[in-house]
Amino acid sequence: MTTHPLRHTRDPAHEHRIAQVRQFNRFYTRHIGVLQRGHLDTEFSLGEVRVLYELAHRGTATAAELAADLDLDAGYLSRMLQSFGRKRLVARRRHPNDGRRRVLSLTAAGRATFSTLDRGAMDNVAQLIDHLEPDQRATLVAAMQTIEQLLRPDTQSPPVLPSAGSSSVLRQPEPGDLGWVLHRHGALYAREYGWDWRFEGLVAGVLSTFVANYTPSRERCWIAERDDAIVGSVFIVQESAAVARLRLLYVEPSARGAGVGRALVRECIRFARRVGYQRITLWTNSVLVAARRIYEAEGFELKETGLHDHFGVELTGETWELVL
Repeated sequence: MTTHPLRHTRDPAHEHRIAQVRQFNRFYTRHIGVLQRGHLDTEFSLGEVRVLYELAHRGTATAAELAADLDLDAGYLSRMLQSFGRKRLVARRRHPNDGRRRVLSLTAAGRATFSTLDRGAMDNVAQLIDHLEPDQRATLVAAMQTIEQLLRPDTQSPPVLPSAGSSSVLRQPEPGDLGWVLHRHGALYAREYGWDWRFEGLVAGVLSTFVANYTPSRERCWIAERDDAIVGSVFIVQESAAVARLRLLYVEPSARGAGVGRALVRECIRFARRVGYQRITLWTNSVLVAARRIYEAEGFELKETGLHDHFGVELTGETWELVL
């Protein structure tokens, strides 16, 4: 875990803000039962429940991935996994592409244990908010979303794109970016595939809906940037409480083959798992070969195909889905 040296300040207002944050932390940790010996009166600690949650929603993961994503000490996680192994909650198998690594997954007993813990957590939160009026619940959830948005690591340190230099990142959109995304979709797909202005109209509708209905805790846009120039984008939007939809993946010709598209898709998958979606769905066309290869490599499965001429040419539309 990263630690920071104490920073002393003589600014009374800043010290007061720090004290208020600490006061809220003390209130909230006591209110949700974090200080109890076992989480929700069970034998499991909060950390153990979180690891089970990640395995339940990811399906599989390596210990290194869990340690990095949850910011857990490797030794602490190792002892936790050994305990899960003794209880037959977690199974290990060789990584399909690297025999030196082990992939973790929940056993049937582990899934049943997590299901019981998950129901208990749902009941616990219900007890916290059931006495509130509907408008009070909305205010509470909005305040929590604001806290998450302000403190979320990905709003502070954008992920670096692979094999493209330190100046290449995935970042949140800035003013003017969505107009650029619309323009480049229209121009590129017309030039490369002969699609007409109706495709640009579709993209405009997707962008308009995203802005109008944007829910920060459940939706995201990432802009891929290299040397201060936009080289790609992708969106993840809420289809339902359990299903997210991946939209508008594109990569500039100058950046293709450098892993930009895969990085964008992986960021969508990582976000969808973190916020609790169960599936990601997407619609594409069979002529978009590079994008289809990325989807297939990341575990998406082709579910449905159908002919259409929505953009002025005969195309085969495809629906793909990933179970998280």
